Amino acid sequence: MTRDEINACFDRRRKAWDDRDARTLAADYAPHAVVESPMGGTHEGRDAIETVLQAFFDAFVDIKVTSDRLLIDGEAVVQIRSVEGTHIGVFLGLQPTGKPFHFTSAILYDLQDGQIVRERRIYDFTGLLVQIGALKAKPV
Repeated sequence: MTRDEINACFDRRRKAWDDRDARTLAADYAPHAVVESPMGGTHEGRDAIETVLQAFFDAFVDIKVTSDRLLIDGEAVVQIRSVEGTHIGVFLGLQPTGKPFHFTSAILYDLQDGQIVRERRIYDFTGLLVQIGALKAKPV
């Protein structure tokens, strides 16, 4: 993919995130793609990736994802994102707390033949659980 094609892909993905459209997001992955996430674990295949994305959208129906930076090196891409929302739906078996959250994430993508073949998400999952009230932070 050219730099322009990669930028266009990530512009399309931004709109799909804004629309909470798991199907459109999943369509960017190769059939055998692998996603590694602190929250969802490791998932392989477009259908599994779509299922996890939809579960995320169902738990955080007001989710807002903002791309802060996109670094492109050939077919390797790193995206720095800000993620915020409210725990409104069931999340990993946790009933909704109504609490807001915000975190920054780094997403590493490997692209091949115009599709994502590997995605690795890096963020503070424990911090998210504290923010939504699933874990208690130890007082300092």
